Amino acid sequence: MIRALYNWTIRLADHPKALWALAVVAFAESSVFPIPPDVLMIPMIIARPSRAWVIAGVALVFSVLGGLLGYFIGAVLFDSIGQPILDFYGKAEAGARFAEQFNSYGAWAVLIAGVTPFPFKVITILSGWTGLSLPIFVVSAIVARGLRFFIVAGLLWKFGPPIRDFIEERLGLMFTLATLLLVGGFAAVKLL
Repeated sequence: MIRALYNWTIRLADHPKALWALAVVAFAESSVFPIPPDVLMIPMIIARPSRAWVIAGVALVFSVLGGLLGYFIGAVLFDSIGQPILDFYGKAEAGARFAEQFNSYGAWAVLIAGVTPFPFKVITILSGWTGLSLPIFVVSAIVARGLRFFIVAGLLWKFGPPIRDFIEERLGLMFTLATLLLVGGFAAVKLL
């Protein structure tokens, strides 16, 4: 099923309304859809490098809007579905402790999930569920998704098709390593 969704998403890049398709995919991926918008962005930018920044901008705006839907899902549906389940199993207190810990580092969680291959939708829903400050969530999402989409667009704009394999196979790993180094650096400074 995931392969079929992936192939369908790739085919959208050739559609005359590809920019609208990208908006829908970026929106849905931030809350429910399993395929990242990069899959659609890459062939679109390779086909029209002069539109790289517009394509990245559309992905950014609709990804953040979709993140707000994920936040809403976590905030509203958790109260009606998730909380009664925690109460039934006697885990309401554990849930409250998790929410407090998550919110202590919530901006970092959103930033990390926004640039790494970690499913962004998980963090958007958790952010709503834990009641992470909405302005912190929005700013973190804009920074993270902006970095991710504009770096991909910039690499494709500058280097074209030869960089495609690197982006598809290794860019997620590079983002993850850079994030680990950044977080490790902050932790080291804090310990010193």
